[in-house]
Amino acid sequence: MTSRTETNGSQGEEKPHPDTSAAAGDEHTHPRAAVAVLCLAGIVVALMQTIIVPLIPQLPTLLKADASNTTWAITITLLVGAVATPIGGRIGDMYGKRLAILGSLGFVALGSVACALATSLPVFILGRGLQGLGFGIVALGISVMRDIVPARYLGSAVGTMSASLGIGGALGLPFAAAIAQHVSWHALFWSCAAASTLAAVGVALTVPSTTPSSGGRFDFLGAIGLTGVLICLLLPLSKGAVWGWGNPLTLGCFAGFVVLLAVWGFVELRRDNPLIDLRILGERPLLLTNLASIATGFAFYAMQLIPIQLLMAPTNSPNGFGYDMVHASLILAPSGLVMFVFSHISGRINAIFGARISLALGGVIIGVGYIVFIVGLTGPWSLTWIHMLVIACCIGAGLGIAYSAMPALIMQSVSVEQTGESNGVNALMRIIGTSTASAVVGMLLTWSMIAVAGPGGSTIAVPASDGYLWAAGIALATCVVATVVALAIPARRGLTETQV
Repeated sequence: MTSRTETNGSQGEEKPHPDTSAAAGDEHTHPRAAVAVLCLAGIVVALMQTIIVPLIPQLPTLLKADASNTTWAITITLLVGAVATPIGGRIGDMYGKRLAILGSLGFVALGSVACALATSLPVFILGRGLQGLGFGIVALGISVMRDIVPARYLGSAVGTMSASLGIGGALGLPFAAAIAQHVSWHALFWSCAAASTLAAVGVALTVPSTTPSSGGRFDFLGAIGLTGVLICLLLPLSKGAVWGWGNPLTLGCFAGFVVLLAVWGFVELRRDNPLIDLRILGERPLLLTNLASIATGFAFYAMQLIPIQLLMAPTNSPNGFGYDMVHASLILAPSGLVMFVFSHISGRINAIFGARISLALGGVIIGVGYIVFIVGLTGPWSLTWIHMLVIACCIGAGLGIAYSAMPALIMQSVSVEQTGESNGVNALMRIIGTSTASAVVGMLLTWSMIAVAGPGGSTIAVPASDGYLWAAGIALATCVVATVVALAIPARRGLTETQV
């Protein structure tokens, strides 16, 4: 096996560095058990993002709290996960990725136990925050695969790990709805605690400790600064609709984000051992990949928000289907399986045409899903559950291709010692995209609300067609942006031995 190379983005020179991969000794040995366990860990973490959805309407009653305060059960997980993802990647590079994954799964298990035992909102929010500490596992798992999987199998392994997000997200809704509806909401979190514990045991038994680690001192000042930057950005995005977009608190957070980002970037560029190497992230391949990731994350999460509301809207509302949560989520669940299949196809496309083409193709396929949705809403025929299934599968296929291409593009451009950090930042970009989608789509659907007759003579508010059309149109535009930006990434070969 040839030695790895590290590419200097500014000079275009290749610098050899020692081959330290655990996979280097046997090109034909595939650590399938380790890959399977890492993907299971990714699915468990993805479940943490969706299991809360069926409980949202019931939380005020279950926890005896105000409805406006129970939304923190979602917000806190997002904030903690966004902060933990890049920091976890850096810790993995410095002290060992396997150790970082085990620690993350431990926090997920502890948080799940806290939620299962919670009888008050503060304890429940604490548990949800601890669950958010596991969000970096997918990025860390991809980084571990670079160390242990032979180059010929790396593309498919990374694709499967990336697809674990979609599989967990798609299966999470019916899983959570069924357990919460037929057993209890406490059982839901006990199940999550058991799953994360089993995943941790599997990681300990199958995933080897990999070398090298970069060592050095952890940049606590950079971590504190990044935490402040992300809170000032993501908090108003998630709470702006409640606070009001013109509220001084919302505007103050956005202003604080701009100021803190400038100060944090200035300090990080002058540190010898920064939390995030901004010079590398500023190079064209990584910069464009991360921008495309934001746009793709937006397009992905917009389609997580739109179909479920249409499927659960009463039949007397515009385009409403009237399904309950379990049936609605089962219609959308196949998208996760489609994402899994196309993540493997993405590996082949990467090898033949390059990862940037895969990323662009993923954006195009997601865009086709939105076009079908828009035509279905405005065309002469009515949307049916079959149309919604086709749309969901288009989104799943596009995401499977795009999400598998992103880590491949990252690993083509950074050294082994910076894989965890760079993949963590890329995962953060997707979180920023999904958070922005949540804010924008939520605002548009709320703006378009109309009153319709509900059960028992009550009146309920549901989004009108205009809200869905605007949201889908903006998401389609982000697909175009993702495709154009992906094509602007400098062309390189797919992942090869010299790049692993």
